[in-house]
Amino acid sequence: MTFPIDAVRGQFKALSDESRIYFDAPGGTQICTPAVERMVAHLASGTANSGGAFRTSIETDALSDQAHAAMADLLGGAPHEIAFGPNMTSLTFAVSRALAQDWQPGDEIVLTRLDHDANVSPWLRAAADKGVTVRWLDFAPETGAWKLDELAGLLGPRTRLVALGMASNALGTINPVAEAIRIVRAHSQALVYVDAVQSVPHIVTDVTALGADFLACSPYKFFGPHQGVLWVRGDLVERIDAYRVRPASSEGAHRFETGTPSFEGQAAVLGTVEYLEWLGARLDPQANSRRAKLVAAMQGATAYEHDIGTRLLAGLTSIPGLRLWGAPTMEGRVPTFSFMIEGHHPDAIAKHLASREIHAWSGNFYAVEVIDRLGLAESGGLLRVGLCHYNTADEVDRLIAALREL
Repeated sequence: MTFPIDAVRGQFKALSDESRIYFDAPGGTQICTPAVERMVAHLASGTANSGGAFRTSIETDALSDQAHAAMADLLGGAPHEIAFGPNMTSLTFAVSRALAQDWQPGDEIVLTRLDHDANVSPWLRAAADKGVTVRWLDFAPETGAWKLDELAGLLGPRTRLVALGMASNALGTINPVAEAIRIVRAHSQALVYVDAVQSVPHIVTDVTALGADFLACSPYKFFGPHQGVLWVRGDLVERIDAYRVRPASSEGAHRFETGTPSFEGQAAVLGTVEYLEWLGARLDPQANSRRAKLVAAMQGATAYEHDIGTRLLAGLTSIPGLRLWGAPTMEGRVPTFSFMIEGHHPDAIAKHLASREIHAWSGNFYAVEVIDRLGLAESGGLLRVGLCHYNTADEVDRLIAALREL
């Protein structure tokens, strides 16, 4: 078993067998061993539902508490502000339904053209149900950046919600969410819902500093299982009437955890955060809390991904007929890259890469508004590749070589 990071601007050391962190699955997929081990251990010891007086239920409750605390540390919040769900989309639909109970015809919400549809459709459906007006924050197709100077003009006394994305899953843009939230606070009483699915794997997340009311992410994006995580500001959550069965807990964000959750999934999330804590302790031996170690891990990942992303961007410029959408450098972006190659349908490029065991997506990636705004829906969308801190320079070079074959 190997841990393939060998350098982060001189900070990373070679880490191999003693780490037991990653192993290679077929096709080059990296499997996070602590996540798997935590999930298996929970299932093997006897999972149970919550609230019982017997051993397996008590152990399950303790494990769930640990998972909530771990995600709180990763996001910079508190355990009672964390809810788990099957995925980010389901959690967002649950929040949209709960908030829309109080909406009235003529109220307004603001969405962006740069978001994944999981932070668009739940709000569109709620708005349609309640007769609420939808206003849109546009972005510049040439740069992939919001037209932030237009935001204030979209806000007013009847704005009830503003939905923002931390990073674009299509173009990789890191959005100025904190600045946008300051504008929202200055011009309205609206709540702010942040989709951080594409950012949490790559940059430090601090919900307190951000100033949002809600933030959602997906652990499978940062080496964990298929789960969704919702953070709700603690002084707000008690005022939200979530849809749930009557015996269910109404404590904090738990009110959004409807039905029996995947405790084995929560166990795997705990293992994933423990891996990041392990990594942070090696990058910053002076870090004296889990939060400090997690910040160190994400800062190290950001630095490494900046370097390896720069290598990829340089390689893409060498491909004849290739057009990159989004920022041309690693400044202001996560290592998510979407492009098109003249004369080649995105689906055909994806199949070509798949035949060489390089995994890439084609189409709209559920970023429906983005692809429509770029005028690419009819031509098949884009080809998207992504990097993370377990990727190597050799893998980048192999991708570029495969693209040159076209």
